[in-house]
Amino acid sequence: MSEPVKPNPTSKYLRTERLPSIWCPGCGIGTTVNCFTRALDGSGFDLDKVAIVSGIGCTGRVAGYLNLDSFHTTHGRAIPFATGLQMANPDLKVVVYSGDGDLSAIGGNHLIHAARRNVDMLVVCVNNFTYGMTGGQVTPTTFQTAVASTTPYGAYEETFNLPRLVDSCGGVYVARWTSYHVKQLAKSMGEALNKKGFRFIEILSPCPTLYLRRNKLGEGLDEMKFYKEKSVIKNGASTTETDLDYRKEIVVGTFVNRERPTNVEAMEARMSEVLGAKYVPYESPGKKPAWA
Repeated sequence: MSEPVKPNPTSKYLRTERLPSIWCPGCGIGTTVNCFTRALDGSGFDLDKVAIVSGIGCTGRVAGYLNLDSFHTTHGRAIPFATGLQMANPDLKVVVYSGDGDLSAIGGNHLIHAARRNVDMLVVCVNNFTYGMTGGQVTPTTFQTAVASTTPYGAYEETFNLPRLVDSCGGVYVARWTSYHVKQLAKSMGEALNKKGFRFIEILSPCPTLYLRRNKLGEGLDEMKFYKEKSVIKNGASTTETDLDYRKEIVVGTFVNRERPTNVEAMEARMSEVLGAKYVPYESPGKKPAWA
């Protein structure tokens, strides 16, 4: 008699009725979701107080697969939507989960100002160097010389170093991993979930259909081997030393872990200083954050 099959410990965090996912074989987004659910599993959070917001794109579909309060917003607008959500109900733990094109191109202005304001949210950016859902166009993170549908002779513009960008804007937690580094990524997500302020995790992840194949780099498994061979863990490294170059060394790790007041804390401190006892702070249904 066969042994009963044990349920997957992450199943309770997924809307299993929506599976299988739309993601291509070899795509790394599902791996990052597994890491995220494992971080949630070890957190002890009240899941009714965790909300996930996404924009448009392959990674934007993550919100629909997680069994949480989920919001699938318009292209590039996940962060402003999440900002309103968090400020209206500071009890919520708000997570933005989206791709490099959605967050750093169309949503780039929102990214830098949310980091500057230190809005209390975690932003997970799956960076596969392309617009995977809409045809493989060039993005701000596409490497120079890499081929995209809009750069058939190779990309030629300077690329964003996203950890450096967010660090320079004031993000309090900044990390980069790849979808190969599953244990480190799950641990990093757990750390970031337990911290206040603007936290940012970049995850390099393969897009076998529209990036790897177009650039003759093999399949998803080939890219995972590349991540294994080329990644160097440098926790605490200056983000000025974390630039990426095409098919060269990948610096990964937790680069920034600092403290500074969130935008709500800064506002309340200023208002209290100016108005004194006349200032009445906003009281949400449960003022104390669920994770405090």
